[in-house]
Amino acid sequence: MVLMRVMLSVSLCLLLTSVGSGCGPGKGYGKRRHPKKLTPLALKQFIPNVAEKTLGASGKYEGKITRNSDRFRDLTPSYNPDIIFKDEENTNADRLMTQRCKDKLNSLAISVMNQWPGVKLRVTEGWDEDGHHSEESLHYEGRAVDITTSDRDKSKYGMLSRLAVEAGFDWVYYESKAHIHCSVKAENSVAVKSGGCFPGSSIVILSDGRTKPLKELQVGDKVLAADQQGNLVPSDFLMFMDQDQQIMREFHVLETEEPRCRLTLTAAHLVFVMSNNNSTNSSDIRAVFSSNVKIGQWLLVVGNDRPDHLIPARVTRIRVEKYRGSYAPVTSHGTIIVDWVLASCYAVVEDHDLAHWVFVPVRLWRSFLSLVGMVKELSSVYQTEGVHWYPEQSVCLIQQAAETMRQVSVARLVCSPPRNLGGFVCLCLGNVIFILQHCLLN
Repeated sequence: MVLMRVMLSVSLCLLLTSVGSGCGPGKGYGKRRHPKKLTPLALKQFIPNVAEKTLGASGKYEGKITRNSDRFRDLTPSYNPDIIFKDEENTNADRLMTQRCKDKLNSLAISVMNQWPGVKLRVTEGWDEDGHHSEESLHYEGRAVDITTSDRDKSKYGMLSRLAVEAGFDWVYYESKAHIHCSVKAENSVAVKSGGCFPGSSIVILSDGRTKPLKELQVGDKVLAADQQGNLVPSDFLMFMDQDQQIMREFHVLETEEPRCRLTLTAAHLVFVMSNNNSTNSSDIRAVFSSNVKIGQWLLVVGNDRPDHLIPARVTRIRVEKYRGSYAPVTSHGTIIVDWVLASCYAVVEDHDLAHWVFVPVRLWRSFLSLVGMVKELSSVYQTEGVHWYPEQSVCLIQQAAETMRQVSVARLVCSPPRNLGGFVCLCLGNVIFILQHCLLN
């Protein structure tokens, strides 16, 4: 078994090493890059290559917006002179959309004028209040637009689709020879608002009982975390998925009583909660976005009387505060004690177990470095600022995998290996291949 693990570690690490060298600064670092070559979309092609209303694209339908609904105030009109609105109904409905959709449309309008001087972006359909689209269409929420060019030159539509992708629309579909369909995530989607991080001033507990600010963690440190059974264990700090010393960001502050704790983390970060403090069943513990935590739920915290045990503590207050600097640590167990509260290391996708399995190659890489005694010597592969290349390239795959698992009703990966080992191996290797493709194409 040991030999097999070593061989598997070496194989995966060689792949990861080649990826790292391909993505990192090489001999050409600092030189001016050639402009990116844009490839037009083909008719009926959509990007990303998943269904529109899935996590990997624009997300689920959240209900129709009417002029009388509370959500109508979330729609904002666009009067951009560089965009032509067809507005067949003469109600200005096509001008109404979410702020995210408006921002992407404005970016696209600039790209269109740069690509074809004298040509403007044209919107044929925006927010629909009359029920002209299919059931659960994102047009009903102001999250979708159908577009053409002002000259209605159909030979341009393939490239227009590509420009829409580059402008940042969450889903682009070259739907017909008459128009392109584009849509965005909901404004209240936590994946839109932020990634997942803690402020740098948050405190972590080292394996020897000492504490230190989270921002001072270094590769080689062992911090307090929890295993699959909820036991407190020392865990290797692997890397920062994201770290930014200067960014000013909003954080959710969750306060508990008895014991009194205060956990600060971004809206999209996962934290473990219980609905009551009487259950001893681990299945009652679930990971949710911090923005979904409610007063009265229970967090798992380090006990004052028994610092080697986790105990439930009731959430009594929730508020939002701004801090400068954000850090997203990853440990070998996928969990971490921050400010004496148990939290996940993962974010954006509301499935802690799936995210943890996708990070298996990272843990194998660390195991290999430990085996050869080169953890600190090769710690330079972990970037010092910004988003680490591995999670940056992995998040879309995790989202798509999460949606696939929901669609096929696969059992959740809670405290046990996946039942379909072949599927798990494909997921990990697919992640590596996805990253290799991205690096080679860019």
